[in-house]
Amino acid sequence: MFAVVDIAGQQFNVEVKAKYYVPKLDVEVDKEVTFDKVLLLSDGKKTQVGAPTVGGISVTAKVLGHLKDDKVIVFKKKRRKSYKVKKGHRQQLTRIEVTKIG
Repeated sequence: MFAVVDIAGQQFNVEVKAKYYVPKLDVEVDKEVTFDKVLLLSDGKKTQVGAPTVGGISVTAKVLGHLKDDKVIVFKKKRRKSYKVKKGHRQQLTRIEVTKIG
C-alpha cells in the first residue's frame, strides 16, 4: 500500500515503515504528526485518486529528528570584470517514519 501525500508543499510517495527526509516541520522529536492532504491512495488492486484530495484518509508519521542537508555552493563570476561572489546554503530537513496510512 502506498500514498502520495502533500507535505509542506512537496509531494511524496510514501509507504508504511519507510523513512523520508522532508522540509523542516515544527514538531518535536518522537512526536506523531498527521498529514491530511492525501492526493492518491493505492493498495495494489484499487487506486483512489483525489479531486484534489482523497476524503477521510490521512497518513501518520513519527518524527525521528531534525538535521541539515549538505552544503550547496553558489559561485558567480564575470571574467575580466573582477567580480566574484561565493554563497553557501544548507537546507533544514526533518526525518520521519511513516507508521500508518488510512
